[in-house]
Amino acid sequence: MNFDLLKRLCETPGISGSETQIRKLAAAELSPFMDSLTVDVMGNLIGIKQGVEGSPRVMIAAHLDEIGFRVRFIDDSGFVRVAPVGGWDPRTMVAQRVLVHGFAGETLRGALMPAGKPIHLLTSDEAGKSPKLEEFFIDLGLSGEKVKSLVEVGDTVTMDRTCERVGNMVVSKTLDNRLSVFILIEALRKLEGKSIPATILAVATVQEEVGLRGARTAAYALKPDIGLALDVTLALDIPGASESERVTQLGKGTAIKISDSSLLCHPKLVHHFRTIAEARKIPYQLELLTAGGTDGGAIQSSRGGVPSFTLSTPTRYIHTVNEAAHIDDIQASIDLLAAYLEEAHTGEYGYGDEL
Repeated sequence: MNFDLLKRLCETPGISGSETQIRKLAAAELSPFMDSLTVDVMGNLIGIKQGVEGSPRVMIAAHLDEIGFRVRFIDDSGFVRVAPVGGWDPRTMVAQRVLVHGFAGETLRGALMPAGKPIHLLTSDEAGKSPKLEEFFIDLGLSGEKVKSLVEVGDTVTMDRTCERVGNMVVSKTLDNRLSVFILIEALRKLEGKSIPATILAVATVQEEVGLRGARTAAYALKPDIGLALDVTLALDIPGASESERVTQLGKGTAIKISDSSLLCHPKLVHHFRTIAEARKIPYQLELLTAGGTDGGAIQSSRGGVPSFTLSTPTRYIHTVNEAAHIDDIQASIDLLAAYLEEAHTGEYGYGDEL
């Protein structure tokens, strides 16, 4: 596995609406496999690999943005208050380190803490209460005057964590969804030199974490015949979740999505992916996610509708700084995406045959 590339993707900052740095990295990595590469008005990175005339246009969406924060207030003591960008669980934010990307061009390391007293001074009633998101602040270790000279309202904040190998897993912030950007790049690398009839529309989308916004506009403009989203999904094979709540498990293969809260995957696409996986002996599991959506939902409802599907990679601890995915599942996602693109032109996904 090209761990160096995955590490660079995960550690490059880019919250929703501020994806410039990560887009530049993705562009450099996608460029060798595309005939053209452009950025639209929303900030989506769009690569096009022309196929055979008359073959389908396949849009593959993998979102660039990560959850994070924006500065909303700086007090006279220099403590920075933040507003969330994306879905945060306050329980996972306690005693973390963050990077504040200041307007003056300097990135400042800080401590993210909830307002309150240390455990030594808590009463029995106060102990054990979960902090509220609005109680958190960042301590940059500088005076109020100095902080205000470097940071202003609207500046972005990302988590200060690295991407590491842990046993058979990769553990990092932002596997949601830099892992899928990685899978897209590596699948295209695997296809290098092969003749692919379908036209590939490789889109590194923006603002997914705040409402699937980039995928919606890109799909409208590109007019795909088939929509594929790449994303992570919940792996709840951990203490605290019952067997019936697992959704997926690490090490059991890539996940073929049936549905999520944004998307009912086209059944013929689900069947096609399953058929290819079984024929090529690529391990997979079926995924039905009752909460959470993907770019596939935005593509599906574009214009007059697009047959759409999401290929997911099982991931533990999503929306934390310790998101964890199994290396075998990552490879299975790469293999199945590449295999499908070789055969996408053979699929028939309409309902006309049922009349």
